[in-house]
Amino acid sequence: MEIAEASKAQAVELIQLVSFRLGQEEFGVEILKVQEINRMVEITKVPQAPHYCEGVINLRGKVIPVINLRKKFNLEELEWDKSTRILVCDVDGDVVGVIVDSVEEVIKIPRSTIEPAPEIVSSIDSEYIEGIAKLEKNLLIFLNVGKVTSGVSQQVGELEEVMR
Repeated sequence: MEIAEASKAQAVELIQLVSFRLGQEEFGVEILKVQEINRMVEITKVPQAPHYCEGVINLRGKVIPVINLRKKFNLEELEWDKSTRILVCDVDGDVVGVIVDSVEEVIKIPRSTIEPAPEIVSSIDSEYIEGIAKLEKNLLIFLNVGKVTSGVSQQVGELEEVMR
């Protein structure tokens, strides 16, 4: 009897995601990786940064690189508006800002609803996709924020050292 209850509890393991939009597609990032969600602020350009890195921001005395997901995923660039947000993510101790079109909501979904991503499921490279979640009305692309941001903090840090 106990084994059946344990497997039931495992089957409905919930995962919390912050959902956001890029164009017509809805994405999700594990909430434990998101430190905060900020409105757009002034971004200081960093010379020789990767094309998708908008620059850095000062967040309470800490310099944080900011990635433009539209540029990273080679999507059409849009002007930022009142809905545009910076998701401040902590990935294994590296804090990175990620610019998204809008933040939707925090959702809880059963981990079992996340399936491996088919090769051609969205306009972004499948290496950045952890899986696809089937929601009631649509599909949500579960993003691997670690892969999306990998190397940016290090590159920007090296550039800052050179600039000093």
